[in-house]
Amino acid sequence: MNSGTGRPGGAVLSGVEQTEVKEPNSSGAGSAESGRSGDPPASHGDAGRPPRSLKAATGAAVVLCLAATIVHVLLVFLHVAPANAISQRYSNQINAWVYPVFEQNWRLFAPDPESVNRQISARTMRIAPDGTSQVSGWFDLSGVDNSAIEHNPFPSHTTQNMLRRAWSSYLETLGGDDQPHSERAVMIQQYLRNIAAKRVADLRGGSFDSIQLRVVTLPVGAPGPAGRSRPATAAPTPVDTRYLPWWKAAPYGTD
Repeated sequence: MNSGTGRPGGAVLSGVEQTEVKEPNSSGAGSAESGRSGDPPASHGDAGRPPRSLKAATGAAVVLCLAATIVHVLLVFLHVAPANAISQRYSNQINAWVYPVFEQNWRLFAPDPESVNRQISARTMRIAPDGTSQVSGWFDLSGVDNSAIEHNPFPSHTTQNMLRRAWSSYLETLGGDDQPHSERAVMIQQYLRNIAAKRVADLRGGSFDSIQLRVVTLPVGAPGPAGRSRPATAAPTPVDTRYLPWWKAAPYGTD
């Protein structure tokens, strides 16, 4: 008597064939195992979503940037707008934000080209251990800038404008008495002094305790006739020579 399981039609199944026929459903087994492990099934919809902490940080950064932009635009507007009660009351805060990085003026729309050339020179003084003073010769700071600009197709902003703008700001804030009467005037005076002291220390070397500036104003020569080269003439006669007071220069250039 055959012990194999019979099929309709009298076919007999072997043990291997029985196993293949009775193979369990893999999907059902996976569901059962997931249920036994206690882990919820993965959701494909959440795979591409950023975590909540990242979304919160991005939102906070956007809000902070918008707030900073609004404050910046408001302060710059109060700076360039005509004097009013708000700008006068908060002038210190407005100036502290605007100067020196965000300074605004109307020169782009109403340019005022230079009508004179200014030659800014500096000399230094050092007090020797025996108490005597040692004064150096004049060092032409403007000449260094001019030599760096001449024949240079891409001169830097520093060589073109730093010293010149520092002196223009000095004239606007201190006038002709060299006595600062506001915090901005003190800042501009220190700014001009630091530029001169650092350049002398870097280009000439040596140590010094004080520095003095001399500003020689020269007229701009008239252009020659069209199509002709400008005739060689003598150097223009200075229209003004101004000596600034001695300023303490530490820590620039000191031992």
